[in-house]
Order: sequence, then C-alpha cells, then structure tokens
Amino acid sequence: MKYALTLPLFAVFFAASSFSQEPIYRCGNEYTNTKPTSEKSGCKLLEGSNVTVIQGTRPNASANAPVRVATATPSSTPRIDSGDQKSRDSDARQILESELKKAEARQVELVREYNNGEPEKQGGEARNHQKYLDRVTELKASLSRNESDIAGIRRELGRLPASK
Repeated sequence: MKYALTLPLFAVFFAASSFSQEPIYRCGNEYTNTKPTSEKSGCKLLEGSNVTVIQGTRPNASANAPVRVATATPSSTPRIDSGDQKSRDSDARQILESELKKAEARQVELVREYNNGEPEKQGGEARNHQKYLDRVTELKASLSRNESDIAGIRRELGRLPASK
C-alpha cells in the first residue's frame, strides 16, 4: 500500500520535470539552448512554445553535382539521313492532321447533341430525370475532353517542322 502511493507521485514528478525546458534561441535556421555571446548574432529568444526539430536526411553528394550533358552520340546509335527523317515527319504530320479532322468532326457532333446544355430526352429519360441529368453531365465531360484532345493535337502539329 505504501508503494502504491509513491508510484503516482514519481509519475507526477517526472511528468512535471519533462515540461520544464531551458530557454531556446533561434539563430537563422538553427535552434540552440546556449545563450548567444553577442546581440549582433541575430539570435532571438523563443518564448511560450516547445521546439521540435526533426533531423532530415542528408542529400547525396551526387545530387548536388552538376548535370553533364552528352555532346556526342554514341557510335552504336544509328543515324537517320535527312530524307528518311523528312519522310517520317511528313507521315507524322499526315497522321496528326487526320486525327485532328476526326476530333473536330466529333466536336461538332457533340456540340450539336449537347444543344447548349439541353439535349433532347431519349427513351426512359422522360420518366427518369436523373438519367437525363447523368447523360447531360457525361456529354459536357466528353465535350471538355475532346476540346483538350484537339488542343493537344494542335500543339503536336506545331512542334513538327513545317512541311515543304
């Protein structure tokens, strides 16, 4: 019984002692509990809060090293002559232009079907308004997706060299 009362007292004593802390000073990005020797050091006393500092990982030396850019291509990389490259660019341009035409035709169809947010009701949508609202939402999302597809195709076409 005697020990039963002393154990809670020790717990209270250790808990109270862990809350008391020496004054903490902030010197730039560094925290210290030693008082700065001069006021010119720019250290400020932090009052009323505990400071928790989490040690981070140190960056690798290779991460700070400058990035080297290869200036010469390895001899194992095959070279493509300019005629073949022009042919490939021309094929890529034709493919992108046909994809652009398909996307623009799909956009016209979607705009017509969307009808400014009021498409005509189909089948069971007259009785089930939520089904109609879901289709309107899906049409709007399809319009947005198709617009971004068209913009992406146009960007890719802009990156290709001009056809001659």
